[in-house]
Amino acid sequence: MYLAYSFQPSAFSILAKVCIIFKLNDNIIGKLKCYMTNDSNHGLNEQKPKQAPNPDQDKGQNINPDLTVNEYKRGARPGDNYVRKQKPYRHLFRGGSGHLVATAESNTAESKLQRGIQNLKAAFIGTPLFSKDEIHERLTKVKALAVFGSDAISSCAYATEASLMVLIVAGNGALHISFYTALAVALLLSMVAFSYRQTVYAYPHGGGSYNVSRQNLGQMAGLVAAAALMLDYIMTVAVSIAAGSFAVTSALNAAGINITAITSSLPPFFNLNVILSLIFIGLITLGNLRGIRESGSIFAVPTYLFIFSFAGMLIVGVIKVLTHSLVPATPPPILAIAQPVTLWLVLRAFSAGAVAMSGTEAISNGVPIFKPPESKNAAITLTVMASLLGIFFVGVSFLSNHMGLVPGNQSIVSQVALAVFGQNVFYYIFQIATMGVLVIAANTAFADFPRLSSVLARDNYMPHVFSNRGDRLAFSSGILFLGTISALLLVVFRGNVDSLIHLYAVGVFLAFSMSDTGMVVHWWKTRGKGWKTSILINGVDAILTSSILVIVVITKFMFGAWIIIVLIPAIIPIFLFIHHHYDRVAQQLKILPKHVPPQRIDQFVLVPIDDVNYASLRAISFARSFAKDITVLHIATDAARAEKIQQKMQMYAPDMKLVIVESPLRAFMRPLLNYVDALHKQNPGGFVTIILPEFITAHWWERFLHNRTAEQLTQAFKKHPNVAVVNVPYLLQE
Repeated sequence: MYLAYSFQPSAFSILAKVCIIFKLNDNIIGKLKCYMTNDSNHGLNEQKPKQAPNPDQDKGQNINPDLTVNEYKRGARPGDNYVRKQKPYRHLFRGGSGHLVATAESNTAESKLQRGIQNLKAAFIGTPLFSKDEIHERLTKVKALAVFGSDAISSCAYATEASLMVLIVAGNGALHISFYTALAVALLLSMVAFSYRQTVYAYPHGGGSYNVSRQNLGQMAGLVAAAALMLDYIMTVAVSIAAGSFAVTSALNAAGINITAITSSLPPFFNLNVILSLIFIGLITLGNLRGIRESGSIFAVPTYLFIFSFAGMLIVGVIKVLTHSLVPATPPPILAIAQPVTLWLVLRAFSAGAVAMSGTEAISNGVPIFKPPESKNAAITLTVMASLLGIFFVGVSFLSNHMGLVPGNQSIVSQVALAVFGQNVFYYIFQIATMGVLVIAANTAFADFPRLSSVLARDNYMPHVFSNRGDRLAFSSGILFLGTISALLLVVFRGNVDSLIHLYAVGVFLAFSMSDTGMVVHWWKTRGKGWKTSILINGVDAILTSSILVIVVITKFMFGAWIIIVLIPAIIPIFLFIHHHYDRVAQQLKILPKHVPPQRIDQFVLVPIDDVNYASLRAISFARSFAKDITVLHIATDAARAEKIQQKMQMYAPDMKLVIVESPLRAFMRPLLNYVDALHKQNPGGFVTIILPEFITAHWWERFLHNRTAEQLTQAFKKHPNVAVVNVPYLLQE
C-alpha cells in the first residue's frame, strides 16, 4: 500500500496504461483504481479547504420521477456489486415506470386543523371511496325502488287532496268526481310508464327526456326538456318536503296540540312548516352526500314502511267498506256551492290530480345506477313503481269518496287513516311512515338532478364542476346546489304545499310530452322489431300528455304556473351561453397542423426584488438555472434604500444586470406593469418570464403583517399576454 502512496499522479497514469496493455488481473486493477482515487482526493484536500454545505445545493439533482431510489451495494468479492431498487414512498404511491397510483394515505392532510376537518367530514359523509368502487355503489331493484320510486309512490299522499281542493267550490256533491279523475290519471300513468320502459331500453346511458329530445328533436328541444326536468326536480324537493312537514303538523293537530299558537310566535317566513322543511332538506342532503348506495339503504326503511302501512290501510279500509263500518272520525262539513260543475272544473281537477305522475321519468334518467343488466332491472323497477302508484292513488281516492271527506286542517290521507285505524298506535305509525316517505321523496330528485347536471356538464351546457364526483362518488356539486335552491324556495313560499303545487305539474308534463314525441321520431328512424306498435303507443301518449300540459298551463297559470313558464325559456340562454364559452375555449386550445408552438420560446427573464436578502438571492439562483440573460428590477421609492440595494447587488450578485426604476409618486404596481409592457412591446412574440421571490410565513395570521407583494403581482400578471409568472417560495421557520 505504501507503494501506491509513493507514486505521483503522473506515474500512476503510466502504470494504469501498462496494466491495460498487459491485461493485468481485475483484482489488481481494482486495487490500483482505489489507491489512485484516494491519493487524488488526498491531494485535493490538501490544496483547497472544504466549503460549508449549502442547504439549497443539489436539491434538484438525482430526482427520479418514478419515486424509486437506487442503492448501490458492494459485494464481498470484486464483480459482485449490485443495485437494489427501493420504493420509500410506496405508502403514498403504488406502481412505477411512468404510471403511479395514489393511495388513500396520500390524501391525508398535513396540518392538525386540516386533518380535523377531514375527520369531521368523514364522520358525516363517510371515508372517501376509490373510483374503481363505482360498480359496487350501484343499486339493486329493492334499493332502486326506494331511491327512484319514493317520489312517485308518495304522490298518492297528496294528489287526491289536490284534486278535491279544486272540486270543493261545487259543494259536497261534486267531490265524488275525484275518484273518476283518479281512474283517468291511473290509465294515463300506465301509458306513460310503458313509454318510459321503451326509453330505458333504447337509451341505457340515462338522461331520460333530455337525451331522447336532443337526439331526435334537436338541440333546442333537448335543452327545453332539460330545463323542465331541472325545475321539476327542484319542485319535487320543495313539494315533497313541505308535504312531509304538513304531515307532521297534521299529526300534532290530531293529538290536540295547538300549532297556531306555536306558529304565531315565529317570524312570518320561518313558521313551523318552514323550520321542519329546512331540517329535512339538511338531513336528506347529508344522506345523499354519503353516496347513492348508502342513501338507498338509509331511505329504504321509510319507503317500505310506507308501502306496507299504506297497503294495510287500503286492505282494512276496503274490508270496512264491505262490512259497512267505515265512517269518518269527524263528520265532514257542509260546503257552500260557489259554482256549478262544468267541464272546465273537471279538467282542472284532473290536472291537479295528475301531479301523482310526477317522478315517473326518474328511473329513465338513472339507468346507469342499476346493477347489470341495467336496462332490464330498471324496467322491472319502473313497472313495480307504476303499479303501486296506480293502486294506491285509486284506492285512497275511493275511500275518501266513500266517506265524503273534505280537505281541512288534516290532510285527506290522514283523515282516511284515522277513519280506518282509529287514533291508536297504527295511525301514528302510518303518519310517521307518510311523513318519512314524503320527506325522502325528495331523494328521487337528489338522485336524478345531480346526474342530469353531470350529463349537461359533459355536453358543455353546465359548468364542468357538476360532472365531478365527490369523496363518496356522488355528484356533490349538484346535490348541494339542489338543496340550496329548494331551501330558498320553501322559505319564499313559507312551506305552503298548495302554493307550491301549482308550480309542479308544468315541468312534469312538458318532459312527458317531449319524451314521447322524441320516441315517436326514434321509432320512425330505427324501425326495429315491433316499431309500429311502439310508435302508436308513443304517439297517443304524446297527444294525451301534450293536451294535459295545455290544460295545466291554462288552469294553473294565474296560480303561479306562469313562473315556470317564464323560467324555462330563461334558463335556455344560460345553457347556450355556457356552451358557447366552452366551444370558444376548445377552439382556441385546438392544435392545428400549421399552428403548433415552437420547440423553444425566446424569453426575457426579469427578477423584481424589494430588497437583497436570502429569498431574493434564491430567486436569482433559480433564474440562473434556465436563463443566461437575466435582469434584476427594483422599483425605488426611497433613494437611500435604492443605493444600499446597489451595494448589496455588487457584493452578492455582481454578474447580474440591475435596473432601478424610480417612482416619485411612491407607486409600486403601475410602474412595474408599465415596465413589463414596454419590454413586451419590443418583442411581442417573445415571453417575459417574471421570477418572483416569495417568503411564506409559518402561521396564517402572520401573512397580514406583510404587504404580500408577490400575491398582488401574480394576480396583476395573470391576464397579461405572453407573460409567465414563476413564484420561488421560501418558507420561514417558526
